[in-house]
Amino acid sequence: MSTTQVSSHGASDASRAAPVPLRFEAAVLPVADVDRAKAFYQGLGWRLDADFPIDDHFRIVQFTPPGSPASVQFGRGVTTMMPGSVEGLYLVVDDIDAARNDLITSGADVSEIWHGRGLGSEGHEPGRDPGHTSYGSFASFADPDGNRWLLQEITQRLPGRLWED
Repeated sequence: MSTTQVSSHGASDASRAAPVPLRFEAAVLPVADVDRAKAFYQGLGWRLDADFPIDDHFRIVQFTPPGSPASVQFGRGVTTMMPGSVEGLYLVVDDIDAARNDLITSGADVSEIWHGRGLGSEGHEPGRDPGHTSYGSFASFADPDGNRWLLQEITQRLPGRLWED
């Protein structure tokens, strides 16, 4: 695995006030059939946080993956994006084999595991990273509309990237 530079711009600038915390909370998924998407994510065992049918033209559904601080939202009248147009949504896992098997058992069509590049379609080598390097093994799946998720196994974070409990 190549080295990664970690930027510290602004991190130690004493003349600047501490930045206001910005917490990533939710991503919007474009779907064609709200009930089909709801059944899919519910089938994966994700927590249903909300299902608000506001009126005939607006409904918002929110799910949170197990152990995740961030959620996904979809619905009717929520976005103008084409259904299935989102890709590269990362799900970070401790054990890619266990996560893959759990998703398959829950009804997802999960790819075989690969190593190399995560995003894109090139640079994928079959199987787990031979050295079991953190950040090195991947698998993917899509929801019924084609929104693509990327599983990435991370067992040890890069410096400055801490696990939050």
